[in-house]
Amino acid sequence: MIFNHLLISLALLFYYNLDEHPLRLSLCEIEYFSETRIISINLKLFLTDVNEAILFDPNNNELAFCQPNESTNANQMLLDYINRYFYVKVNEESIPLVIKNKRLSGEDENTALWINLEHSQLGELNSIEIKNAIFTDLFFDQNNIVYIHINNQSNSIMLNKKTSVYHLKF
Repeated sequence: MIFNHLLISLALLFYYNLDEHPLRLSLCEIEYFSETRIISINLKLFLTDVNEAILFDPNNNELAFCQPNESTNANQMLLDYINRYFYVKVNEESIPLVIKNKRLSGEDENTALWINLEHSQLGELNSIEIKNAIFTDLFFDQNNIVYIHINNQSNSIMLNKKTSVYHLKF
């Protein structure tokens, strides 16, 4: 049942096209492979939501993410917001989030900001805890889908304002 709900939500996120995005939804994918010892975190957020969260105006282009005139403060402001509402703990310790790269996709109100963060994990991975409450401060109906891929084992969860944290032990 939950899997069907996730699939329908995901399909709507990518294919539904109105003047503004119809769903209050974000995507997060966390991957770890013991051979590389890299934790990769990919976030997909609607740009209008990012602008509303940071600048209190969904149509404000002042930060100009991924544009030639991107603000020198854009990455830090984005990371400050992300750090308030999102974290990943490995073996009960928060990992530092560093933006590796970002890009835009889509157009108009459906433009998405893709953010890639990486962390080198030196020790064994025994547990992971994810908090994803991004945009729940703005939208009561915000849902955040999280896909977790650890050494070829996958899980998918939906986090929201009421349930924003998920624990997984290995």
